[in-house]
Amino acid sequence: LGLWLQKAAEDTPVIDAIILGSHGIFTWGNTSRDSYLSTIKVIDGIGKYVLDRIDDKGANLFGGTKVRQQPDSRAKAIELLPLLRGAVGNVIGHLSDSDSVQTFVNSARAESLAWQGTSCPDHFVRTKVRPLYLALKETSPLQNQIDVAMAKYRTEYEHYYNENRLPDSPALRNANPTVVLVPGVGMFSFGKNKSEARITGEFYINAINVMAGATSLGDLPIQDGIPADRIVDNYVALPPREAFNIEYWLLEEAKLKRMPAEKELSRKVALVIGASPGIGFATADRLCREGGHLVVADINLLSAQDIVAKLQAKYGNEIAVAAEVDCTSRESVQAMLEVAIANFGGVDILIQTAAIFIPPDPETGRTTDAQWKRTYDVNLFGSYVCADEVGRLIRKQGTDGAIVLMSSANGVVAKKGSLAYDTAKAALNHLIRELSVEYAPQVRVNGVAPASVVEGSIQFPRDRVMSSLTKYAIAFDESESTESLRDKLSGFYASRTMLKRKVGPTDVAEAAFLLVSKRLGATTGQVIPVDAGLTEAFLR
Repeated sequence: LGLWLQKAAEDTPVIDAIILGSHGIFTWGNTSRDSYLSTIKVIDGIGKYVLDRIDDKGANLFGGTKVRQQPDSRAKAIELLPLLRGAVGNVIGHLSDSDSVQTFVNSARAESLAWQGTSCPDHFVRTKVRPLYLALKETSPLQNQIDVAMAKYRTEYEHYYNENRLPDSPALRNANPTVVLVPGVGMFSFGKNKSEARITGEFYINAINVMAGATSLGDLPIQDGIPADRIVDNYVALPPREAFNIEYWLLEEAKLKRMPAEKELSRKVALVIGASPGIGFATADRLCREGGHLVVADINLLSAQDIVAKLQAKYGNEIAVAAEVDCTSRESVQAMLEVAIANFGGVDILIQTAAIFIPPDPETGRTTDAQWKRTYDVNLFGSYVCADEVGRLIRKQGTDGAIVLMSSANGVVAKKGSLAYDTAKAALNHLIRELSVEYAPQVRVNGVAPASVVEGSIQFPRDRVMSSLTKYAIAFDESESTESLRDKLSGFYASRTMLKRKVGPTDVAEAAFLLVSKRLGATTGQVIPVDAGLTEAFLR
């Protein structure tokens, strides 16, 4: 091929590049840099020519607009994403609704162009040979329309495989689409992680750009020998057999088999509520370490953003996002879930660590009615609302999920000074059992009951620590650092346990992780103590 190109260039000295169909552009020069600059010049010239033709098409690009973008398209996308993610199965989702995407998916030729498939191997290795085009009807339930469209896509993809496979072809891969086009809404793309889902969408946007260029050149002749049913407005995709040979290339299969095993929570979306630097951060970090994608939520958005920044620094920019939430407001919880859906496609896991402890008045020893209500609102009602909304979302997805609510050893230990907090946690223990019944078999609901975790806990500010040290007659100096005071208090708590060790945030995070993972996949309706052995907390 190189010798042939050399001869062609020598025989025709006026040319500065050669374009080979289905191969690419070849340029040359006295140095590698000269050749590179020639490539840039040629591509820039071609690009300008094509873009001018696209501009000339204007509103008539892709046959003009057939479907108007829905005024509430973002809300419709939020409604659709969990359903699509559940139908595609075990993936992370991404939404694209840019102007270029809307121009294509809403056009008269979108369905016929999408059916032809893409023209570049780099595209459909990720996007498959073609996307799913899903034209929604207002008169039919969304789930039914998705189920029918997905079943049809799988059947057609299996037919494509069987029509083109060879004796040594790799086995049929997942027959679900990775790109879904919805007129009036946008484009949804899916992958094993967020970056792959996003990049898959970007690859199809490149395919849209190719189709825009090809259809804008509709007055140019098409190469003879191409069947008429493979041409749409001058656009010609790769023949199905050629596409198949690339998609199921043996070397591609070998590469896929050599990829490292996915982590335990890969493809899962977890919601961690409570952005404390203690249990909240330790839990979020544990889930990210296992490949989970996270939404970290808190009533203090800055706290959530701080944790997300730390997670992104360790695990990548697309691993986690922050959200603001007031767990006592169902509307606020629903808005938080919309953040999860918009960024990742849905939710599979909830770990609720948010809680408050309001100490009684030091003079009267009593807790006010308002403090009682606030304690129950956050520690009990807030946990219920979050679990209820997440459980409903998981059911909507049609997937399996897991919920962990943070209880306390105080839920079974009666003592003085924390009446409202302790009884709220006792009620939470039974809430866990009730919710496990309510959401079985799709969603497992469990709890973790730690003893007092002082390290990093916002529930142990300096004044409460000093109050507790005084209560237990533990000597301290007011000039000591807060961490030193906390260390003394946690050391005292440790001395009361059978294991004589402190319970830290990572101990609690490990238990939460086990409960949402497959390692304890047969466990639901249980509250796991993480208290280093408190005999007072033994169940009776």
